[in-house]
Amino acid sequence: MQNKIQIAIIDDDKIFQLITNKTLNTIDLVGHIWQFYNGEEALMYLQDHAAQPDALPDIILLDINMPVVDGWTFLKDYFPLHSQLSKPISIHMVSSSIDPKDIERATGTPLVQEYIIKPITKDKILDVIRQKMEQLEA
Repeated sequence: MQNKIQIAIIDDDKIFQLITNKTLNTIDLVGHIWQFYNGEEALMYLQDHAAQPDALPDIILLDINMPVVDGWTFLKDYFPLHSQLSKPISIHMVSSSIDPKDIERATGTPLVQEYIIKPITKDKILDVIRQKMEQLEA
């Protein structure tokens, strides 16, 4: 049986965090959920746990506009770190921005699996989880 999918939410919107966390908790395929309110918190956590695959998420849901370290800066700082992590992590940008420049920039970034416009639905989360499970089984 496949292990449960671990997910990190990186978003400064407390309402989004709460709703997404509640939704994830209703999905049997989801294990641990980490919540970070900016990219800096997440980067520090990932650096501190790089050698511990069980302490790392399988999926990151990443917002663009956040204080301290935004989504773009997170990706820039994550790039040299990702090869040091003890497991591959899929990054999905989740933003309320419908600006074509943001969408193009995100989908043109090799580390970003896809761009999702908020609000994220349970069906979309299930789709993201199934994609990751297929990758892990391949």
